[in-house]
Amino acid sequence: MNAQDILSKLVSFPVLGGESNLSIAEWIESYLTEHGVEFKNVPNEEGTKRSIHCRIGPAVDGGVILSGHTDVVPVAGQPWDTDPFILTDGNDGKLYARGSCDMKGFIACCLAALPAMKTAELKTPLYFAFSYDEEIGCISAQALAADINNHYTEKPAYAIIGEPSMMQPIVGQKGIVIYKTTLNGSAGHSSRIRTEVSAIHEASRLILWLEAKMNALIDSGHVDDRFTPPHTTIHSGVFEHSGIAPNVVSDRASFYWDVRVIPMDKGAEIKAEFDEHCATVETELRKRFPDFKIETVESHPDVPALDTPDHLPVVDFIRQVSGIEKTGTVAYAAEAGQFAEAGFQSVICGPGDIAQAHRANEFISKDQLEKGVAFMERLVKKLS
Repeated sequence: MNAQDILSKLVSFPVLGGESNLSIAEWIESYLTEHGVEFKNVPNEEGTKRSIHCRIGPAVDGGVILSGHTDVVPVAGQPWDTDPFILTDGNDGKLYARGSCDMKGFIACCLAALPAMKTAELKTPLYFAFSYDEEIGCISAQALAADINNHYTEKPAYAIIGEPSMMQPIVGQKGIVIYKTTLNGSAGHSSRIRTEVSAIHEASRLILWLEAKMNALIDSGHVDDRFTPPHTTIHSGVFEHSGIAPNVVSDRASFYWDVRVIPMDKGAEIKAEFDEHCATVETELRKRFPDFKIETVESHPDVPALDTPDHLPVVDFIRQVSGIEKTGTVAYAAEAGQFAEAGFQSVICGPGDIAQAHRANEFISKDQLEKGVAFMERLVKKLS
Protein backbone atom coordinates (compact mmCIF):
# COMPACT_ATOMS: atom_id res chain seq x y z
CA MET A 1 0.00 0.00 0.00
CA ASN A 2 1.27 3.46 -0.84
CA ALA A 3 0.70 6.55 1.29
CA GLN A 4 -2.51 7.54 -0.51
CA ASP A 5 -3.95 4.03 -0.13
CA ILE A 6 -3.17 4.04 3.58
CA LEU A 7 -4.53 7.57 4.02
CA SER A 8 -7.77 6.48 2.35
CA LYS A 9 -8.13 3.76 4.98
CA LEU A 10 -7.16 5.95 7.93
CA VAL A 11 -9.67 8.71 7.15
CA SER A 12 -12.47 6.14 6.91
CA PHE A 13 -12.37 5.79 10.71
CA PRO A 14 -14.50 8.70 12.02
CA VAL A 15 -12.77 8.82 15.40
CA LEU A 16 -13.45 12.18 17.02
CA GLY A 17 -11.54 13.50 19.99
CA GLY A 18 -13.12 12.06 23.13
CA GLU A 19 -14.45 8.97 21.38
CA SER A 20 -13.07 5.44 21.33
CA ASN A 21 -10.21 5.05 18.87
CA LEU A 22 -10.11 1.25 18.99
CA SER A 23 -11.23 0.87 15.37
CA ILE A 24 -8.33 2.82 13.90
CA ALA A 25 -5.91 1.46 16.52
CA GLU A 26 -6.79 -2.12 15.59
CA TRP A 27 -6.25 -1.42 11.88
CA ILE A 28 -2.83 0.12 12.55
CA GLU A 29 -1.92 -2.81 14.81
CA SER A 30 -2.95 -5.28 12.11
CA TYR A 31 -0.75 -3.43 9.62
CA LEU A 32 2.20 -3.53 12.01
CA THR A 33 1.68 -7.23 12.66
CA GLU A 34 1.49 -7.92 8.92
CA HIS A 35 4.95 -6.39 8.61
CA GLY A 36 6.37 -8.27 11.59
CA VAL A 37 6.55 -5.34 13.98
CA GLU A 38 5.82 -5.89 17.67
CA PHE A 39 3.95 -3.05 19.36
CA LYS A 40 2.95 -1.91 22.83
CA ASN A 41 -0.42 -0.44 23.83
CA VAL A 42 -0.97 2.34 26.33
CA PRO A 43 -4.71 2.16 27.12
CA ASN A 44 -6.89 4.50 29.11
CA GLU A 45 -8.31 3.28 32.42
CA GLU A 46 -11.60 2.19 30.84
CA GLY A 47 -9.94 0.31 28.00
CA THR A 48 -11.95 2.26 25.43
CA LYS A 49 -8.96 4.01 23.87
CA ARG A 50 -5.30 3.26 23.43
CA SER A 51 -2.08 4.71 22.15
CA ILE A 52 0.40 2.57 20.25
CA HIS A 53 4.18 2.62 20.12
CA CYS A 54 6.72 0.34 18.50
CA ARG A 55 10.38 0.17 17.51
CA ILE A 56 11.82 -0.61 14.09
CA GLY A 57 15.54 -1.30 14.14
CA PRO A 58 18.16 -2.12 16.76
CA ALA A 59 17.75 -1.55 20.49
CA VAL A 60 20.41 1.15 20.74
CA ASP A 61 20.35 4.66 22.12
CA GLY A 62 19.77 7.72 19.94
CA GLY A 63 16.65 6.71 18.00
CA VAL A 64 13.97 8.91 16.46
CA ILE A 65 10.29 8.90 17.47
CA LEU A 66 7.68 9.67 14.79
CA SER A 67 4.53 10.80 16.56
CA GLY A 68 0.98 11.47 15.41
CA HIS A 69 -2.57 11.44 16.78
CA THR A 70 -5.39 9.22 15.58
CA ASP A 71 -8.36 11.46 16.42
CA VAL A 72 -9.94 14.29 14.46
CA VAL A 73 -12.28 17.22 15.11
CA PRO A 74 -16.04 17.06 14.36
CA VAL A 75 -17.61 17.78 10.98
CA ALA A 76 -21.16 18.48 12.19
CA GLY A 77 -22.47 21.81 10.94
CA GLN A 78 -19.71 22.29 8.39
CA PRO A 79 -20.64 22.68 4.68
CA TRP A 80 -18.66 19.79 3.18
CA ASP A 81 -18.88 19.22 -0.57
CA THR A 82 -17.86 15.56 -0.22
CA ASP A 83 -18.21 12.81 2.36
CA PRO A 84 -15.63 13.88 4.97
CA PHE A 85 -14.76 10.29 5.83
CA ILE A 86 -14.07 9.15 2.28
CA LEU A 87 -10.79 10.29 0.75
CA THR A 88 -11.79 12.14 -2.39
CA ASP A 89 -9.44 13.07 -5.21
CA GLY A 90 -10.63 16.48 -6.35
CA ASN A 91 -8.68 16.21 -9.63
CA ASP A 92 -7.09 19.48 -8.58
CA GLY A 93 -3.99 18.10 -6.91
CA LYS A 94 -5.78 17.80 -3.56
CA LEU A 95 -7.08 14.90 -1.46
CA TYR A 96 -10.14 15.84 0.59
CA ALA A 97 -11.21 14.28 3.89
CA ARG A 98 -11.37 15.04 7.60
CA GLY A 99 -7.95 14.32 9.02
CA SER A 100 -6.23 14.20 5.63
CA CYS A 101 -4.13 17.16 6.70
CA ASP A 102 -4.44 17.04 10.51
CA MET A 103 -2.78 14.63 10.80
CA LYS A 104 -3.45 11.26 9.24
CA GLY A 105 -1.38 12.28 6.24
CA PHE A 106 1.73 12.05 8.41
CA ILE A 107 0.71 8.69 9.86
CA ALA A 108 0.10 7.42 6.33
CA CYS A 109 3.63 8.46 5.36
CA CYS A 110 5.03 6.65 8.40
CA LEU A 111 3.17 3.44 7.64
CA ALA A 112 3.92 3.58 3.91
CA ALA A 113 7.62 3.76 4.76
CA LEU A 114 7.48 0.76 7.10
CA PRO A 115 8.49 -1.88 4.50
CA ALA A 116 11.57 0.19 3.62
CA MET A 117 12.36 0.68 7.30
CA LYS A 118 12.18 -3.08 7.81
CA THR A 119 14.46 -3.97 4.92
CA ALA A 120 16.96 -1.19 5.55
CA GLU A 121 19.91 -1.97 7.74
CA LEU A 122 19.06 0.67 10.31
CA LYS A 123 21.93 1.52 12.61
CA THR A 124 19.70 3.79 14.67
CA PRO A 125 16.09 2.80 15.49
CA LEU A 126 12.88 4.48 14.48
CA TYR A 127 9.79 4.47 16.69
CA PHE A 128 6.12 5.05 15.91
CA ALA A 129 4.06 6.73 18.64
CA PHE A 130 0.36 7.19 17.84
CA SER A 131 -1.88 8.83 20.44
CA TYR A 132 -5.59 9.50 21.06
CA ASP A 133 -7.58 12.54 22.24
CA GLU A 134 -5.06 15.10 21.04
CA GLU A 135 -7.85 17.27 19.71
CA ILE A 136 -9.48 17.71 23.12
CA GLY A 137 -6.39 18.57 25.11
CA CYS A 138 -3.42 16.37 24.20
CA ILE A 139 -4.79 13.93 26.78
CA SER A 140 -2.68 10.84 26.12
CA ALA A 141 0.72 12.11 24.99
CA GLN A 142 2.22 12.42 28.45
CA ALA A 143 1.44 8.79 29.30
CA LEU A 144 2.59 7.66 25.84
CA ALA A 145 5.96 9.41 26.16
CA ALA A 146 6.40 8.05 29.68
CA ASP A 147 5.67 4.52 28.52
CA ILE A 148 8.27 4.81 25.78
CA ASN A 149 10.79 5.85 28.42
CA ASN A 150 9.85 2.92 30.65
CA HIS A 151 9.36 0.15 28.09
CA TYR A 152 12.59 0.21 26.11
CA THR A 153 15.99 -0.52 27.57
CA GLU A 154 17.53 2.01 25.18
CA LYS A 155 16.78 5.76 25.11
CA PRO A 156 15.43 7.50 21.99
CA ALA A 157 17.00 10.91 21.40
CA TYR A 158 14.59 12.82 19.17
CA ALA A 159 10.83 13.15 18.68
CA ILE A 160 9.33 14.45 15.44
CA ILE A 161 5.67 15.36 15.85
CA GLY A 162 4.13 15.34 12.39
CA GLU A 163 1.60 18.15 12.68
CA PRO A 164 1.08 19.91 9.34
CA SER A 165 3.91 22.40 8.85
CA MET A 166 4.43 22.24 5.07
CA MET A 167 7.48 20.14 6.03
CA GLN A 168 9.14 23.18 7.63
CA PRO A 169 10.96 22.37 10.88
CA ILE A 170 9.07 23.93 13.79
CA VAL A 171 11.07 24.49 16.99
CA GLY A 172 8.52 26.37 19.10
CA GLN A 173 4.84 26.17 19.94
CA LYS A 174 2.66 28.01 22.39
CA GLY A 175 1.22 26.17 25.36
CA ILE A 176 -2.45 26.27 26.29
CA VAL A 177 -4.67 25.81 29.30
CA ILE A 178 -8.36 26.68 29.70
CA TYR A 179 -10.05 27.46 33.00
CA LYS A 180 -13.64 27.82 34.15
CA THR A 181 -14.34 30.37 36.87
CA THR A 182 -17.66 30.29 38.75
CA LEU A 183 -18.98 32.94 41.13
CA ASN A 184 -22.02 32.88 43.41
CA GLY A 185 -23.60 36.18 44.36
CA SER A 186 -26.63 37.25 46.34
CA ALA A 187 -29.93 37.34 44.46
CA GLY A 188 -32.01 40.43 45.05
CA HIS A 189 -33.87 43.33 43.52
CA SER A 190 -31.74 45.25 41.03
CA SER A 191 -32.43 48.49 42.93
CA ARG A 192 -30.21 47.03 45.69
CA ILE A 193 -27.17 46.59 43.47
CA ARG A 194 -24.88 48.44 45.89
CA THR A 195 -26.07 46.24 48.73
CA GLU A 196 -26.18 42.85 47.04
CA VAL A 197 -23.25 41.12 45.30
CA SER A 198 -23.80 40.61 41.59
CA ALA A 199 -22.05 37.56 40.19
CA ILE A 200 -22.16 39.12 36.72
CA HIS A 201 -20.55 42.36 37.83
CA GLU A 202 -17.80 40.61 39.77
CA ALA A 203 -17.14 38.15 36.95
CA SER A 204 -16.78 41.06 34.55
CA ARG A 205 -14.24 42.69 36.83
CA LEU A 206 -12.26 39.45 36.96
CA ILE A 207 -12.21 39.28 33.17
CA LEU A 208 -10.86 42.82 33.06
CA TRP A 209 -8.22 41.80 35.62
CA LEU A 210 -7.16 38.98 33.28
CA GLU A 211 -6.92 41.39 30.36
CA ALA A 212 -4.82 43.74 32.48
CA LYS A 213 -2.56 40.82 33.43
CA MET A 214 -1.97 40.02 29.77
CA ASN A 215 -1.06 43.65 29.10
CA ALA A 216 1.20 43.76 32.16
CA LEU A 217 3.15 40.76 30.91
CA ILE A 218 3.69 42.47 27.57
CA ASP A 219 4.70 45.76 29.22
CA SER A 220 7.21 43.93 31.42
CA GLY A 221 9.00 42.54 28.38
CA HIS A 222 7.42 39.10 28.13
CA VAL A 223 7.61 39.11 24.35
CA ASP A 224 8.88 36.48 21.92
CA ASP A 225 9.02 37.80 18.37
CA ARG A 226 9.17 34.29 16.92
CA PHE A 227 5.43 33.96 17.53
CA THR A 228 2.36 35.68 16.10
CA PRO A 229 1.15 37.36 18.22
CA PRO A 230 4.52 37.64 20.01
CA HIS A 231 3.12 37.37 23.52
CA THR A 232 0.97 35.29 25.84
CA THR A 233 -2.74 35.79 25.25
CA ILE A 234 -5.49 35.60 27.87
CA HIS A 235 -9.02 35.57 26.53
CA SER A 236 -12.53 34.89 27.83
CA GLY A 237 -14.73 33.43 25.13
CA VAL A 238 -17.76 31.99 26.95
CA PHE A 239 -19.98 33.57 29.62
CA GLU A 240 -22.74 31.34 31.03
CA HIS A 241 -25.17 30.91 33.97
CA SER A 242 -25.39 34.66 34.16
CA GLY A 243 -28.71 35.57 35.74
CA ILE A 244 -32.44 35.11 35.33
CA ALA A 245 -33.88 38.59 34.58
CA PRO A 246 -32.72 42.16 33.94
CA ASN A 247 -34.19 43.36 37.25
CA VAL A 248 -32.72 40.58 39.42
CA VAL A 249 -29.19 40.76 40.79
CA SER A 250 -27.36 37.71 39.41
CA ASP A 251 -26.56 35.10 42.03
CA ARG A 252 -24.42 32.99 39.70
CA ALA A 253 -22.08 33.46 36.75
CA SER A 254 -19.44 31.35 35.04
CA PHE A 255 -16.93 32.17 32.37
CA TYR A 256 -14.23 30.27 30.52
CA TRP A 257 -10.83 31.77 29.83
CA ASP A 258 -7.95 30.41 27.82
CA VAL A 259 -4.27 31.14 28.27
CA ARG A 260 -1.92 30.58 25.34
CA VAL A 261 1.60 31.05 26.63
CA ILE A 262 4.88 31.77 24.95
CA PRO A 263 7.64 29.55 26.35
CA MET A 264 8.83 32.08 28.95
CA ASP A 265 5.41 32.16 30.64
CA LYS A 266 3.48 29.48 32.54
CA GLY A 267 -0.30 29.13 32.67
CA ALA A 268 -0.11 27.79 36.22
CA GLU A 269 1.75 30.90 37.39
CA ILE A 270 -0.87 33.17 35.85
CA LYS A 271 -3.62 31.17 37.54
CA ALA A 272 -1.80 31.37 40.88
CA GLU A 273 -1.77 35.18 40.64
CA PHE A 274 -5.42 35.12 39.62
CA ASP A 275 -6.27 32.95 42.64
CA GLU A 276 -4.50 35.41 44.94
CA HIS A 277 -6.52 38.26 43.48
CA CYS A 278 -9.75 36.26 43.84
CA ALA A 279 -8.97 35.56 47.50
CA THR A 280 -8.65 39.31 48.11
CA VAL A 281 -11.97 39.94 46.33
CA GLU A 282 -13.67 37.19 48.37
CA THR A 283 -12.44 38.66 51.66
CA GLU A 284 -13.81 42.09 50.80
CA LEU A 285 -17.19 41.02 49.40
CA ARG A 286 -17.94 38.55 52.18
CA LYS A 287 -18.45 41.61 54.36
CA ARG A 288 -21.61 42.17 52.30
CA PHE A 289 -22.46 38.54 51.50
CA PRO A 290 -20.77 35.93 53.72
CA ASP A 291 -21.39 33.07 51.25
CA PHE A 292 -19.69 34.78 48.30
CA LYS A 293 -17.24 32.43 46.60
CA ILE A 294 -15.04 32.27 43.49
CA GLU A 295 -13.99 28.85 42.19
CA THR A 296 -11.66 28.20 39.25
CA VAL A 297 -11.11 24.74 37.78
CA GLU A 298 -9.17 23.45 34.79
CA SER A 299 -11.40 22.85 31.77
CA HIS A 300 -8.65 21.96 29.29
CA PRO A 301 -5.42 20.31 30.47
CA ASP A 302 -2.30 22.41 30.71
CA VAL A 303 -0.34 21.61 27.55
CA PRO A 304 3.25 22.84 27.81
CA ALA A 305 4.90 25.08 25.25
CA LEU A 306 7.76 23.88 23.08
CA ASP A 307 11.03 25.79 22.94
CA THR A 308 13.79 23.82 21.24
CA PRO A 309 16.94 25.96 21.12
CA ASP A 310 18.95 26.13 17.93
CA HIS A 311 22.04 24.55 19.48
CA LEU A 312 20.36 21.20 20.20
CA PRO A 313 21.40 18.44 17.76
CA VAL A 314 17.79 17.73 16.76
CA VAL A 315 17.60 21.10 15.00
CA ASP A 316 20.49 20.32 12.65
CA PHE A 317 19.10 16.81 12.22
CA ILE A 318 15.64 17.95 11.14
CA ARG A 319 17.13 20.56 8.81
CA GLN A 320 19.12 17.86 7.05
CA VAL A 321 16.24 15.41 6.76
CA SER A 322 13.61 17.98 5.74
CA GLY A 323 15.94 19.80 3.37
CA ILE A 324 14.64 23.09 4.77
CA GLU A 325 17.08 25.33 6.65
CA LYS A 326 14.65 27.93 8.00
CA THR A 327 12.93 26.96 11.24
CA GLY A 328 9.70 28.41 12.55
CA THR A 329 7.19 28.49 15.39
CA VAL A 330 3.43 27.99 15.62
CA ALA A 331 0.75 29.50 17.83
CA TYR A 332 -1.30 26.29 18.08
CA ALA A 333 -0.73 23.69 20.79
CA ALA A 334 0.54 20.19 20.01
CA GLU A 335 2.07 17.20 21.75
CA ALA A 336 5.65 18.29 21.07
CA GLY A 337 5.98 20.10 24.39
CA GLN A 338 4.96 16.95 26.24
CA PHE A 339 7.55 14.83 24.44
CA ALA A 340 10.16 17.49 25.22
CA GLU A 341 9.23 17.38 28.90
CA ALA A 342 9.70 13.59 28.79
CA GLY A 343 13.33 14.12 27.80
CA PHE A 344 13.23 13.86 24.00
CA GLN A 345 14.62 16.69 21.89
CA SER A 346 11.46 17.58 19.99
CA VAL A 347 10.38 19.36 16.83
CA ILE A 348 7.27 19.56 14.69
CA CYS A 349 7.54 18.66 11.02
CA GLY A 350 4.83 17.18 8.81
CA PRO A 351 3.05 17.41 5.48
CA GLY A 352 0.09 19.69 4.86
CA ASP A 353 -0.93 23.25 5.69
CA ILE A 354 -2.41 23.97 9.13
CA ALA A 355 -4.65 26.54 7.41
CA GLN A 356 -6.65 23.60 6.02
CA ALA A 357 -7.18 21.92 9.39
CA HIS A 358 -10.49 21.91 11.30
CA ARG A 359 -12.50 23.34 8.41
CA ALA A 360 -14.94 22.07 5.81
CA ASN A 361 -13.30 20.48 2.77
CA GLU A 362 -10.05 19.85 4.63
CA PHE A 363 -7.40 18.58 2.24
CA ILE A 364 -3.78 17.64 1.84
CA SER A 365 -2.16 18.32 -1.49
CA LYS A 366 -0.69 15.38 -3.35
CA ASP A 367 2.54 17.34 -3.51
CA GLN A 368 2.70 17.59 0.28
CA LEU A 369 1.93 13.89 0.70
CA GLU A 370 4.73 13.10 -1.73
CA LYS A 371 7.07 15.35 0.21
CA GLY A 372 6.13 13.50 3.38
CA VAL A 373 7.02 10.20 1.70
CA ALA A 374 10.33 11.64 0.48
CA PHE A 375 11.05 12.85 4.03
CA MET A 376 10.65 9.29 5.30
CA GLU A 377 12.96 7.97 2.57
CA ARG A 378 15.67 10.47 3.55
CA LEU A 379 15.18 9.64 7.23
CA VAL A 380 15.64 5.91 6.62
CA LYS A 381 18.73 6.57 4.53
CA LYS A 382 20.24 8.83 7.19
CA LEU A 383 19.76 6.27 9.96
CA SER A 384 21.05 3.32 7.92
